[in-house]
Amino acid sequence: MYNHRCEGGDINTMQKKWYRLDTAALIFPAIASRDWSNVFRVSATLNEAVDPEVLQQAADDMRSRFPSFFVTLRKGFFWYYLEESHLPVKVQSDFAYPLTFMSQRELRRNCFRILYYQNRIAVECFHSLADGRGGSTFLCNLVAHYLELKYRIEIPKEGLITDLKTTPSPEELEDSFLKNAAPVASGRKEERSYRLRGTREPSGFRTLTTGIVDTKTLLDAAHRYQVTVTAFLTAAMVESVIGIQNDRLPKKRQRAVKITIPVDLRRLYGSRTLRNFSLVLNVGVDPRYGDYSFEELAKSIYHQLCTMATKQNMAGMIAANVIPQKNAAIRLTPVVIKNPIMNAIYRRVGEGGGSLCISNITGLSLPEIMNAYIARMEFIIGPQRSYPNNCSVLSYGGKTYINMIRNIRESELERRFFSRLVELGIPVEIECNRRNESCIV
Repeated sequence: MYNHRCEGGDINTMQKKWYRLDTAALIFPAIASRDWSNVFRVSATLNEAVDPEVLQQAADDMRSRFPSFFVTLRKGFFWYYLEESHLPVKVQSDFAYPLTFMSQRELRRNCFRILYYQNRIAVECFHSLADGRGGSTFLCNLVAHYLELKYRIEIPKEGLITDLKTTPSPEELEDSFLKNAAPVASGRKEERSYRLRGTREPSGFRTLTTGIVDTKTLLDAAHRYQVTVTAFLTAAMVESVIGIQNDRLPKKRQRAVKITIPVDLRRLYGSRTLRNFSLVLNVGVDPRYGDYSFEELAKSIYHQLCTMATKQNMAGMIAANVIPQKNAAIRLTPVVIKNPIMNAIYRRVGEGGGSLCISNITGLSLPEIMNAYIARMEFIIGPQRSYPNNCSVLSYGGKTYINMIRNIRESELERRFFSRLVELGIPVEIECNRRNESCIV
């Protein structure tokens, strides 16, 4: 999965490892812009203030066990690629707002950040590096090692936690898309979904509204409708977007309302990769066909997910991304020509099928001893390039943290969504990074 090359053509120079971008990662450097660099954040809030010096030592110790993270983005003649970086990843005091722009200059040094603020440790990753599952695995191991150094404790190497003295397996570094593609590709064509619009924030500011709910209460509510938490939350989001569309457009001019759901393919295919290995499904309804009760929405979305998220169907979707890579003409096209082509393709099919995304990281398995030191964990994705709102979810310690982010001023979607959860019997505690935000439920 990685290779060696000599810098400057001198066989006596230090060799560096380099990694081909995985199949999902290829698109991100080509479409990144000042307004959208596709960065996500995973974080852990501890019960005590973070010691920056200990955190720096913990970060330095991660390099040999997680080499695919300590890389820099390089532009080759035919493709972008990731190259081993010998530059230190310096831990930084958290600044500005979450997911600030990651410039090309920064990516040429390192493709992720380690941030701290009071009790919180956060990792922000450029999406070509990993997906939410890979990023959360890195964070959990970073926090585990920090706790070992800070408190002189031994944390069992179980669940997501690994021994930093071991060598990473080839499976952790592989492009699992290449192994699991079907011989033929499924079609990409989808009807375009309704898009929210609003007044763009100046200077790229992103408003983050966090709804904190009791996990058991949320699970019980989902089980009353015999659906998963993801399907339940998606149904509430679809209802909210339909309500906004009803206020703005007559029925005949409306569009389908679909939510983009990332599917972690590791569970389907038994992969252990720490790189990207997820694909998205667009699920929802067309309100022009008639009104839906919440129960009808929840069950429809649940069955759509069950039907679409199969090994066979996903293999066809994987093939739609893998097969073009193997085309000789595409492979031999210079990257300066590939970029505008990939940009145009992404504009046409990349985000058109969804109104916004709900990304839910589930099944974080940590040793029991860590729970005494960690108060909460969160996952934040940014707005997409072509729509202003997004939502990400993570459960830990009996609480579920629902992070809704936007780059517009209007908070209507958050108010409708969290109010709907309350109507469904789920009390919500609201936090917001914007003063005087009128989104309290």
